[in-house]
Amino acid sequence: MASVEVPSEKSYGIAVVLSAVFGVLGIQHFYLGRWIEATIDLGLAIATLVLFAVGEPLLAFATAAIDAIHTFIVTIMLLTGSFRDGKGRLVCYPGQKLNKGDSR
Repeated sequence: MASVEVPSEKSYGIAVVLSAVFGVLGIQHFYLGRWIEATIDLGLAIATLVLFAVGEPLLAFATAAIDAIHTFIVTIMLLTGSFRDGKGRLVCYPGQKLNKGDSR
């Protein structure tokens, strides 16, 4: 039996702005209910600062690069309407049409 996919109740605009502005801190993941990803992003940001503080700039740049690349990918996925919230629902851009069928 086919079911219709239900869009996320989270705001597309807020999610995109949070990702673009505060993405390396994982704030957009906290907003969308993706707690594990949020904690990892925040941990990478803190690790970057700590590594700079203890005099390990190469490791700090590496962790910052990983976090920045991840944030860029998430922002693109949000902009294209292909990112899901913590409940597995698509964060839809205005006017996005959802596919009918099994959402798995």
